[in-house]
Amino acid sequence: MRVGRGNGSRGERTIAALDIGSSKVAALIAVSDGEGPPRVIGTGQRACTGLRQGLVADLERTESAIRAAMEQAERNAGVTVENVVVSVSAGGLDSEIVSVEVDIGGQRIERGDIDHVLSEGRAQLDAGGRTILHAQPALYTLDETTRVMNPLGLHANRLGVDIHIITADTPPVRNLDQCVRTADLGVQTIVASPIAAGLACLAPEERELGVALVEIGAGVTNVAVHVRGMLVGLSVIPMGSEDITADIASTFSTRRIHAERLKTLYGSATTSPRDNHDMIEILPISEDDDVEPTRVPRAQIVAVIRDRLDMLFSDVGERLNEMGFKGPRGRQMVLTGGGAELKCIADFAQGLLGRHCRVGRPRGLVGLPEAQVGSAFSTLAGLALYGAEDREDLWAGSVRDGGQMRMSRSPWGRMIEVLRSNL
Repeated sequence: MRVGRGNGSRGERTIAALDIGSSKVAALIAVSDGEGPPRVIGTGQRACTGLRQGLVADLERTESAIRAAMEQAERNAGVTVENVVVSVSAGGLDSEIVSVEVDIGGQRIERGDIDHVLSEGRAQLDAGGRTILHAQPALYTLDETTRVMNPLGLHANRLGVDIHIITADTPPVRNLDQCVRTADLGVQTIVASPIAAGLACLAPEERELGVALVEIGAGVTNVAVHVRGMLVGLSVIPMGSEDITADIASTFSTRRIHAERLKTLYGSATTSPRDNHDMIEILPISEDDDVEPTRVPRAQIVAVIRDRLDMLFSDVGERLNEMGFKGPRGRQMVLTGGGAELKCIADFAQGLLGRHCRVGRPRGLVGLPEAQVGSAFSTLAGLALYGAEDREDLWAGSVRDGGQMRMSRSPWGRMIEVLRSNL
């Protein structure tokens, strides 16, 4: 049975999600009746070697992995999908705040006034040559002074809105779009992975009070700040779990596939007294029969991992400080992504940064297979949740270019403090 968005049986809507990462492509098909949580009916996964640090580097390999993962999901679900919700995790993801104002003549603000200012914002958005992925209302302003979450019923001469937009470099987004379409799939929308991951693994109260979501992918790490239920700050670090694998491979002169196995089976972000006594066999990088495997204490592997994590989380801490997420209310942090599956990584991050930290795993879906319940699949689950709900986004739909609005940065610290003052 061939289905598209809204073609499910008994009034159900079918959602197809595609998470394209540096190490794997994961696909998911779910159905939603608009009442309960989406129900997963099929999943698929394939290793992917066509991306480097989240960017398409080989069109053919990426297209092949996309096709194989979605075909597996379609076979499991017993349907053939036409359109997919796709994630993007790199390509220069950036956040900006743009402001729009309209004159309402001192009247009581009605729903129509809010729709008017949002319409003006939508018509004038300009990405400055970049691609707009999302444009979401963050705060409303009354007479350029008072900032509120909901202006309905208040009085003002001028009503404004600060719109939080997420943009990406256009060529990487187009490359991703091309790979999906070459695999005979239509692109329903492209979603920034921090948006999707936040939907899947952050609790509503965390998003309200303030939380930093750190998504550790294979090639990049996204740092996203959520306050008052909205994503209000975003930064991308060109470093991920593959760097840990590469460090192990280089340090011990072994192949990457063996280094990944060492990291998975014996790696940890914290030390233990037994580490100096547990000897681990390391296969040589050469395939010559006369080269013998070496044996090293587990402590040496852990030391290499901790060195890279120290670099990564030091960068995370700097980015959070730059976004103004600090002080007594900037204490909550959630780790997700494949890199967050490393043993004891939350303890390491908490000790280094002095923030309460936990590992976030996907929630909100029914029937998610056991193999996809780990943090590596948070973005995939979030894509399904995003596709199942009608969210307030002034730029929802396919990838487009902007109109004619001047874009300027606003200090994230001020935004976060204003949001918190409304708690």
